[in-house]
Amino acid sequence: MAGAEGSPGGSAEVRSPYRGQENARSDVSKGIRKVEVAIKWNPSPAGQPPTALDLVAAAYTASDPYGDPAYAVHFDSRSPDSTMHLNRTSDDGAGFGWDEVMTLELDRLADSYARVVVGVVVKQHPVHRTFADVLNPALRIREGYTILGEDDFSGVLEATAVTVAEFVRDESGSWTFRAGIHGIEAFDGGTASFTAVMGRTHER
Repeated sequence: MAGAEGSPGGSAEVRSPYRGQENARSDVSKGIRKVEVAIKWNPSPAGQPPTALDLVAAAYTASDPYGDPAYAVHFDSRSPDSTMHLNRTSDDGAGFGWDEVMTLELDRLADSYARVVVGVVVKQHPVHRTFADVLNPALRIREGYTILGEDDFSGVLEATAVTVAEFVRDESGSWTFRAGIHGIEAFDGGTASFTAVMGRTHER
């Protein structure tokens, strides 16, 4: 696939609409207040190393909306203001229901924050894997009982890390949800290093 100009490290960027939402507008829902992002997958077959996915979210300031994140939230990092937090994590996908769940309380974010980007990273240790190697992965994004997006990552099978949602504060102060999957094929870093580049995959 052709690389996108400005992609981190010269990697190829893959963009995919959510499953069943091929004709959806980029601004799917406005006035977002509190969002739940959840992922799940099946564990590796017996005798193989465990498969793990990590949910990660990053907050960006209005003064630098496409630069380095002000902070990131993942299994090893917490939100300083408790507005974004992991409710559930998994190292192998062996749990019941959704394996990793993150809550974003956008309406509680300080006015200095203008963007929040959410991503999913395939752990690369002890073996290298892409989404093609993950058994039955699934994504759900919802506000209350309203489903904002669902996906099975089939459009980004060669990627090792993707962004799955972008939330942008508009001029009125309300949060807008921008749909779509953005995958980076040649990214081989871990969750922490992905936070340094994940916001740039949506740069316009």
